[in-house]
Amino acid sequence: MAYIAVGIAGMAGALLRYELGRWIQVPGPSIFPYGTGIINLIGCFALGLLTPWFARIRKWPPAVHTGITSGLIGSFTTFSTFALETVELLRAGRLGLAAAYVVASAFGGLLMAALGAWLGRRILAPRKEESADARS
Repeated sequence: MAYIAVGIAGMAGALLRYELGRWIQVPGPSIFPYGTGIINLIGCFALGLLTPWFARIRKWPPAVHTGITSGLIGSFTTFSTFALETVELLRAGRLGLAAAYVVASAFGGLLMAALGAWLGRRILAPRKEESADARS
């Protein structure tokens, strides 16, 4: 069941990444890969946001969690495109832009994942008191 969930959600994530990448176009010529960077930051935030929630809910089968995290978000974000775009910046002699892209992606991704996890624990995941009250 997990393979089916990952496959279906993965297809949706790839299509979502493709379409969002088309929308994130900077007017005029730009060598900086804004689209991939923004999409990867959104994916880091989403995974951070949903992980605490999935850890606490038990209503959905594990295949659904895996489908959303590994399938949807995993195919939405793209490390290989990030790596290739960095190599292309280096080949074009844009060392400063390549370094900025790597630093912004790495630290921005960590920051977005942490922010998402923090919000997920506070907003999406039920509080312990609420869970105890619901069982009473």
